[in-house]
Amino acid sequence: MTDELSVTGIECFAHHGVFDFERREGQVFVVDLVLGIDTRPAAASDDLVDTVNYGTLVADVKAAVERDPVDLIETVAQRITDVCLLDTRVEWARVTLHKPDAPIDATYSDVALTITRTRGNAHD
Repeated sequence: MTDELSVTGIECFAHHGVFDFERREGQVFVVDLVLGIDTRPAAASDDLVDTVNYGTLVADVKAAVERDPVDLIETVAQRITDVCLLDTRVEWARVTLHKPDAPIDATYSDVALTITRTRGNAHD
């Protein structure tokens, strides 16, 4: 049994994309996280050391998004799940990566990719 910890709307500025102008100018990316964790140890102890520190996690996710430009949001989303699964208390991570200013010649509200990875199949 797992509980779910969500952090949504993490804004990052990065230079990912297949086009030269995306790499040069950069754009906003937004991350939503849902993590499967067992919160019972933290509930019993009321101690931060017994749970995922979401403040530290958000800083680590933001740093992972903003470093090393790549072409595809698929690559960035995988990078984010890898960061989330570094904490052994995280049983699974569902990451939604939004690219609201993707270069599409149409009216749209968002481009988003959601991936879910569990401990043990993070790269399957």
